[in-house]
Amino acid sequence: MRYSRIAVKLFEREGEDVFYDPAYHGRTLKVFGMEAFPDKALGYLAGEYHKKGYSRIIFDTKGSFDGVGFDTVLKIRDTQPSGLDPVKMAEKGYFDFYTAATIVQTIYGLDRALTETLYSDILAGKVESVPEALKAGQKYSEVIAESYTAIDQLLYSGEVPELGQNILVDFGDAHSITLVGNAFLILAAAVEKRKKVMVGLNDAAVLTYTTAGGAGLPLLTKPALKRATVIASEYAPDSLLNISGPVLLLYHDPDVQSMIYEANGVPPGPMRRHVLKGQGAFIYRTPETINVELGELHI
Repeated sequence: MRYSRIAVKLFEREGEDVFYDPAYHGRTLKVFGMEAFPDKALGYLAGEYHKKGYSRIIFDTKGSFDGVGFDTVLKIRDTQPSGLDPVKMAEKGYFDFYTAATIVQTIYGLDRALTETLYSDILAGKVESVPEALKAGQKYSEVIAESYTAIDQLLYSGEVPELGQNILVDFGDAHSITLVGNAFLILAAAVEKRKKVMVGLNDAAVLTYTTAGGAGLPLLTKPALKRATVIASEYAPDSLLNISGPVLLLYHDPDVQSMIYEANGVPPGPMRRHVLKGQGAFIYRTPETINVELGELHI
């Protein structure tokens, strides 16, 4: 078959190359495997897309990327300012003010009426940051205060970072899963509309564990032209399995492999190939068929 110019080789099968083509297979590739296998696959795919002239945006919870080749490296930690205040980021043009208000809504559980009030106050210039919203003396301030912590304060403190074309967001030293989810949502909204970009999430299950993190996932996995998203994970929760798109299944426990085959509609029998170390199974669907290609990885 013919592939588009953004197709990337995965492995060889019986002397023929097997490619992942976002234009044909789906714009989000899910990579599942044990320990460091997904990390290596994501690193390989990021490198291949970089060769094709695509910028790279990597969200990394494991510290697997060293920052080489990235314009912007953001190290998100529990104990240092990050400058990721959604209201200030809206002022910088990363997204609109209503998006900023809905981010605050998602993080702190505001209802629609309080969100509209907050949005109005932002437009009126009464609120220019999340800490100001906390101190505004409004009903939304009370709701925000119920879960606002010193870690939140650090997340919003500092200068808003300049986001270059190639971005590495390093969560490797962050211990608060709430911080990870909040930062991921804010940054996902900031880069959602970028084109000619490859987005990588590692470990996607960790990034999306919280409500805020889960809200950031569809921003980067909904089909979009000139964007390829790779979500890599050691885990296989329903939140990831239910995302549309092909799967690259790497070495994992047999029961996990079986669960992934089941979730992708692969019928029991010879199509459910047991993936060994050094191998990969590429599972993809068309409107008519389910396909499984097994081969030796060169990653």
